[in-house]
Amino acid sequence: MTFLAIDVGNTRLKWALYASAQVDAPLLAQGAEFLENIGKLADGAWAELPAPQHMLGCIVAGDAVKYLVQEQMEIWDVTPQWVFSSAQEAGLTNGYDFPSRLGSDRWVAMIGAWHRSVAQGPERPLVVVMVGTAVTVEAIDAHGKFLGGLILPGHGIMLKALEAGTAGLHVPTGDVREFPTNTSDALTSGGTYAIAGAVERMVQHVRAHCGAEPRCIMTGGAGWKMAPSMSVPFELVDNLIFDGLLVMASLRFAHAQPA
Repeated sequence: MTFLAIDVGNTRLKWALYASAQVDAPLLAQGAEFLENIGKLADGAWAELPAPQHMLGCIVAGDAVKYLVQEQMEIWDVTPQWVFSSAQEAGLTNGYDFPSRLGSDRWVAMIGAWHRSVAQGPERPLVVVMVGTAVTVEAIDAHGKFLGGLILPGHGIMLKALEAGTAGLHVPTGDVREFPTNTSDALTSGGTYAIAGAVERMVQHVRAHCGAEPRCIMTGGAGWKMAPSMSVPFELVDNLIFDGLLVMASLRFAHAQPA
């Protein structure tokens, strides 16, 4: 009854195989590949895996990459299923102007964060931060309504934009300093504090709108880089997208689970 969760981002494909499509199911195997190496999965990391009964994934990389992933999955008799953002799912209400246009990775991560927050109790507003190629900062009220969110460049995009638009800024990555005294540290500190400031501002907005102190949950491949520079309390979670996919899978495939 194994379940395969897949998260295809802008840079990498991450996958996790679970013993079943249920929340808190044991993790059997996991891995990640850069997008240019996806074509090697069937003969590589996936070759020795037990065939999953169900698969659910989210993708932001486009249809061409999705079709390539599905080709690699032809070694198994499993139907690929992909998440599309909807008006409501798994206890979360989508407040986006056009719910289907919300990025599926944002939707899945929020579902994972919301269920994590509810399990911790009592229900409180929530700020969900994903730090990757891009950074998203989402706001959810205490009733599970997604209020809206911010999108801003990740560290890499910020640095590339500055290098492209400003002469003489081709410098190594520096350290985060309160008072940077060289260009490398100034660039790294500027990007880090820009992200931290966006999170702090969203926490202020949610606090004022909801009249309660929000929980803050952070995830993403570069989340650990932000941890020392955050000015608001937060919980760092390894992969909210896998958590969200497990929640969604447990509802979608419940009829197929053993009694």
